[in-house]
Amino acid sequence: MPSQPTTLLQGTLDLLILKSLATGELHGLGISRRIQQITGGTFVVKPGSLFPALHRMEEEGWTSSFWGDSENNRRAKYYRLTKAGRKQLETESKRWGRISLAIAQALETS
Repeated sequence: MPSQPTTLLQGTLDLLILKSLATGELHGLGISRRIQQITGGTFVVKPGSLFPALHRMEEEGWTSSFWGDSENNRRAKYYRLTKAGRKQLETESKRWGRISLAIAQALETS
């Protein structure tokens, strides 16, 4: 039986969006699908969370966007990482690496 999707922890959505865009530009639904794919289905990002985050990340300068045609010939807004976004991905990855290691250590402590 597959596990249920998990609620994202504070701060993880940015990291997952940045990571999903690291290999190239995607539209919103593509980002959501990519996050689900790279997390093995653990995280499912709904539009109500995704699009405000994408808007904020564009304001931060971490992403840029443009309009194009999707695979089913509909207009879609595509997002790509900027240089600042790649740096933020590196920063966030290191930060979450430290956090996950600390939590793993805490869980191993009896």
